[in-house]
Amino acid sequence: MNDSFYDHNELGSPLSAAIADRDRHTIEMVREALKKKQVMLAYQPIVQTLRPDRPAFYEGLIRVLDKTGRVIPAREFIEVAETTETGRQLDCLALEMGLDALGENPGLRLAINMSARSIGYPRWKETLMAGLSKDQTIAERLILEITESSAMVMPDLVSVFMSDLQSMGISFALDDFGAGYTAFRYLKDFYFDMVKIDGEFIRGIADNPDNQVLTQALVSVAKHFDMYTVAEFVETAEDAAYLTEIGIDCMQGHYFGAATIDPVWRDRETQRKAG
Repeated sequence: MNDSFYDHNELGSPLSAAIADRDRHTIEMVREALKKKQVMLAYQPIVQTLRPDRPAFYEGLIRVLDKTGRVIPAREFIEVAETTETGRQLDCLALEMGLDALGENPGLRLAINMSARSIGYPRWKETLMAGLSKDQTIAERLILEITESSAMVMPDLVSVFMSDLQSMGISFALDDFGAGYTAFRYLKDFYFDMVKIDGEFIRGIADNPDNQVLTQALVSVAKHFDMYTVAEFVETAEDAAYLTEIGIDCMQGHYFGAATIDPVWRDRETQRKAG
């Protein structure tokens, strides 16, 4: 087929134009939210499998507000923003808000997401060091989550970065483990403290033999490298029971609590001040 066919049907197709327009709109919406400081964290509990009655730690998930005040979850913008300057700014704000929460709540342990692309971003490191300087216990209560997809872009840089920050007491989690990006040969060099098994394997796992086999394999790999395991998107009692049976260390999902912008410790603090 000739070049003009591809020019018309792929590069200039109505679908590609619509996708590009949607992505531009998404970036513009996020930039506007950043400009107006309409950004916040939503907190989701992560429980120990053997102590599911109380959270072991929380994950702080970035949220932005659109011009109508509607809360937009990260899944609707993070993939588009991640490779841009806007993505770096979001990582800095998420870290800043997370460090503030850790400073305000001495009993809190919190995981914050970041892209490996933010490793060399000066403002990110400045934000980290400023937050750590306020309380010597913050480093040991901070977990940084890096997605498989971004970690694999620059594995050598990620490895050095993790080693430097782990020496300060900070922990690292490999997010979306098993989603298809990981080169397993890098796991022995990364030294992640924990892996979060991708939710695609976890949803409905109690009734899915294929995902049972795959998840057991991922758990086995993680345990071999002495990494803590977290199952994402646990939504039913049956799935939680199965994951407990195969030895998952922690679980996260709507079965244990949805992400909220009004976490329980903030309610307690409000009540304490009111009293």
